[in-house]
Amino acid sequence: MQEARPMTPAGRRIVAAAEELFYNRGITAVGVDLIAEHSGVTKRTLYNQFGSKDHLVAAYLTERDQRWRSHVRAAVDAGDTPTEAVTAPFEALRTWSETNTRGCAFINALAEIPDPSHPAHRIAANQKLWLLNLFKELAATAGCSHPAALATQLLVLHEGAVATQPLPFDSLPESTDLARALVQASATPPH
Repeated sequence: MQEARPMTPAGRRIVAAAEELFYNRGITAVGVDLIAEHSGVTKRTLYNQFGSKDHLVAAYLTERDQRWRSHVRAAVDAGDTPTEAVTAPFEALRTWSETNTRGCAFINALAEIPDPSHPAHRIAANQKLWLLNLFKELAATAGCSHPAALATQLLVLHEGAVATQPLPFDSLPESTDLARALVQASATPPH
């Protein structure tokens, strides 16, 4: 796949079909024949657009990552205070989860593609590092003590809520409450 070339309408249809299939059925369970069929293109068109299934998986995760980051940034920007902004990714997860009910596409990809040199693995891992760094940046801006340690704690809570999402209980409210308590404790000056 050539990164500099804009995606064609056929390429967009392929990525949309791949996203639906990969997210709902799993990356390794879905072949290019099924993606081509669902996107209304030939396998040749698929390969002309992306070169390989690996590059298509990377394109799918890149598109999803861009949407997730925009969604999180909007939630952060909607916060009234810097302290509220620190926990905004939890609010973003709540609204994101309304339409994404099969857990985290990035965690799923990391489980299915363990090879760190695979382009999709790198995208999924970088998405988690981005969220960790965002928590750290937001915590520092809010004046929280030990922003790096707090960021790690918040990431663990966030990812725990994501990982338990497909189960028949909702851990996000408790994770969000705990995240707020951690941020408040960290933002409160010592006596």
